[in-house]
Parts: sequence; C-alpha cells; structure tokens
Amino acid sequence: MTTIDQMIDDFAYLEDWEDRYRYVIELGKALPDLPDAEKNAENKVQGCASQVWLSTSAGPGSDPVMEYQGDSDAHIVRGLVAIVLAAYSGKKASQVVELDALDLFGKIGLIEHLSAQRANGLRSMIQRIREEAAKRLV
Repeated sequence: MTTIDQMIDDFAYLEDWEDRYRYVIELGKALPDLPDAEKNAENKVQGCASQVWLSTSAGPGSDPVMEYQGDSDAHIVRGLVAIVLAAYSGKKASQVVELDALDLFGKIGLIEHLSAQRANGLRSMIQRIREEAAKRLV
C-alpha cells in the first residue's frame, strides 16, 4: 500500500485538479476490499453522503498501535478513505488523537475541491478514527 509520504509527494507533482482527481480514484482502486462481514451498521460512518465503513483494531498496551480498514461504494470517496487510512493506520493511539488529517488534505490541495457533503463526510470519518484511538488510551 502507498504510504502517506509517497501520496504527498505524488500530489506535489500533479498540477491540475483533474490529475489529482484521477490519482485519488487510483488510490481507491488499490485499497484492499473490506470483508463483507465488516460492512455492517456498527462500522458505518454516519455523516457521509456515500456508504462508508470503517473497521478499527488496536494492539496491546496503554498507547496501542491502531489499525484501520475502510471501504466505500463511491470511487472518489474510496480514494479519500485510502488517504485517511494511510495517514492514521499503524500509528500509536496518542499520535492518532493528535493528528488532524484535514490539515493534510489542505496541504495536498484537495480540501478546497471537495463538495460540502464530501468534506463533511471526511470530517466525520476523521473524527470517528480519532475517537476510536482516544477510547484506547488508558
């Protein structure tokens, strides 16, 4: 899977919105499928116009390493999920709580190109990820 640093570098080379849009869709296509059993009401992210599911697991300890899996039924949103997962998965819960991926989306020039509904859905997804990490901190 592409790392968040690779994604940031790739976005830096893409000049126009159309190229960035295509890259987001490519990232979504490369995202591993979420098992159907994980596409349930508990994992559904509220506040997203499209269907978005997010599954969370945490390692042992008082500041566990967090792992996230996600999926969406919309191509562009699936790409946004891939970026969010690359930003948060594999980090300690304390790092997840501190990181605001919205800043990242601003840096790579995506946030201003998202519709209000997609931006709200993105915020909901990020909030859910950070809340899941906060629950794991002891």
